[in-house]
Parts: sequence; C-alpha cells; structure tokens
Amino acid sequence: MLFTVKEVSDLSKVTIKTLHHYHKIALLEPAEITEAGYRLYGMKELERLQAILFYRELDFSLEQIGKLLDREPDRMAMLADQEKLLEQRRLRLDRVMDTLRKTKAGLESGKTLPQEELFTGFESEEEWRQALQEQSDYLKEQYGVELEAEPIDVQEMNEQAVEAAAFMKNMSASLRGGIKHNDPRVHQLIRDHLEFMNAHGHQISAKDFTSQTSFFLQDDFHLGMLEGQQTGLAYYLNAAAASYAEAETEA
Repeated sequence: MLFTVKEVSDLSKVTIKTLHHYHKIALLEPAEITEAGYRLYGMKELERLQAILFYRELDFSLEQIGKLLDREPDRMAMLADQEKLLEQRRLRLDRVMDTLRKTKAGLESGKTLPQEELFTGFESEEEWRQALQEQSDYLKEQYGVELEAEPIDVQEMNEQAVEAAAFMKNMSASLRGGIKHNDPRVHQLIRDHLEFMNAHGHQISAKDFTSQTSFFLQDDFHLGMLEGQQTGLAYYLNAAAASYAEAETEA
C-alpha cells in the first residue's frame, strides 16, 4: 500500500513542507514518484520517518539523523538504542520537573528551596546548553553576539548558578525589607558576589558590574527576567551597583 504525501502528513503530523525538505536532503525519499510528480510512500518509508521523529525528540540534527540511519540498518537495534536514549532523557526531565515543582511549592509557601537543590536535574553539559539556549538565541538575534561555544564545566556552572541565585535572593530580600540601595549590607553583598566571580575567572570590576546592570535596564529579556523575580529588582540592583562603585572609587 502506498500513501500520498498528504496522507503521510496526516498520519505523522509532519507538515508537507517538511516532508518535501526531507526528500530534498535525501533524508526520507519516496518509494516512487508518479509521472505527474506525486510522491508516494510505503511502509518502509513510514518506518524510517518514525525513526527520524524519535531522533528529533532527542534533539539530533537532521545531518546526524541521516548518518545514524545509514549506519544502523537493523531497525530493532536502532529502536533499542532510541528507547535507551529516550529513557535517559525522561529520567532527567523527571528530575528537572521535580525541581520545578518544588520551586513553585516553595514560592507558594514562602519557603525557598535549599541552594543545593536548586539545580537538581541540570547535570550534563548538554542540559546546560539547553538551559542557556534561549538567552543565546536572543543575544544573537538582537545584538549579533554569540555565547562562547567552549566546553562547559558542569560542576563550575552549577557552583556559579548556586552563588548567583543566592546573591539575587539576598538582593530581593533587601529590597523587600526596605534596606536602602546604598546600605553597607547591600554593598557587602555586591562585594562578595564580585569576589566570587573574579575568583572564578570572570574579572568583573565594580564599574563593569554597574555597566552590566545598566544594560539589564535597557534590555527587555534581562529586565523581564529580573522583574519576574521581584518587582523593582532590576532598578534596585542598578542603583546598588552604582552606589557600590562610587564608594569603591572614594575608598
């Protein structure tokens, strides 16, 4: 039995345009093409399309998928490999989902999730790249800036993420508690944060930090991210950074 491209699209929920693209790049070729130019697909092609979709769920590129399909002609072996990979992803997503739910529950109850539990589930370089992808895409689109594609030190990233979360938590608490932006306690929070960052190879001065927080006020992505944590946080952070930089200059 043969299926038209529209029938395959209806069965698989893959658009006709995508099926045409798969044919163009020789990833999924029809079983035959009629004299009128219609593409027709058989069960063999449907099974190959299923394999493609499994790999797409795993975020493999089309080029990678083509190589994998050509390298593994044994469909049962390929399905076993895909099952293993999808199960690993499911377990990771379960851990991430559990962390998300605990974080939501903590917000609702007013209890912050312990720092050591904030990033449970983000345990691989791939997962960190996925977590940073939205910001990376935004910076590239808006400013033509690409985040460095160097290998990610997962332990280092987790440590920095925990410290950054603690810093923002303390800044938010200071804002909610009515502590002025130029209070010595706020300055100490910034000093500790910059010392941590510099100890981890970032080399950020008080002036650099002020410029960074000023940029956050002008950029919708970062402004929304900070204001989503605490209303007024972006402005408070910028005022505190400027105050700290001025105090450091005078010291």
